[in-house]
Amino acid sequence: MDIHHLNYRQINRILFVCMGNICRSPTAEAVFRGRAKKLGLSLQFDSAGTIAHHQGEQPDQRSAQAGRNRGYDFSGITARKVTLADFEQFDLILAADKQNFTDLQQMATTDTQRQKLAMMLQWGDLPYSEVPDPYYGGSKGFELVLDLLEESAQQLLRNIATAKR
Repeated sequence: MDIHHLNYRQINRILFVCMGNICRSPTAEAVFRGRAKKLGLSLQFDSAGTIAHHQGEQPDQRSAQAGRNRGYDFSGITARKVTLADFEQFDLILAADKQNFTDLQQMATTDTQRQKLAMMLQWGDLPYSEVPDPYYGGSKGFELVLDLLEESAQQLLRNIATAKR
C-alpha cells in the first residue's frame, strides 16, 4: 500500500475495485472520469468486483442517482469480475477496502502486479482509510462515498496532472 514508489507520469489506466462492482467502484470510475475530463487529462478508467455475483448488471440505482445529482455520468458502466489480465492492462488498481486489497494481493502473481495496488482513499486528507459500503444503508452513505471519492480524485489526479506537465 506504499504509494511513494508510484511514477505518476506513467499512470494512464486506472481500475477501481470493490466487492460486487455495483456501488463503490462504479462510483469511483464515474467520479474520476468526470474529474479527469475537467482537468484535461486523457486517462482510461474502469471498475470491477472481486466477486462475479452482479456480473453484467448496471450500477446500483441509488449510487448512480446520487452521482448523477452531482453531474457524473454512469453510462457504459456494467459490473464485471476482476481478471488476471487487468493486472497487465492497468497501471494502477485501487481497492475500496482492506478485504478487496487482500483479495487483489492474492490474485497478483508477481511483485510488479502487487506494486500496482493501492487503496482508493490513499490521497487527500481524509478521516477514512476505506470507502464504506453504502449498499445496506440509507442515502447518506452514498453521499459520503461521493464526498470521499471526490477528495481522493482531486488529489490523485492533481499528482498525475503535475507529473505529466
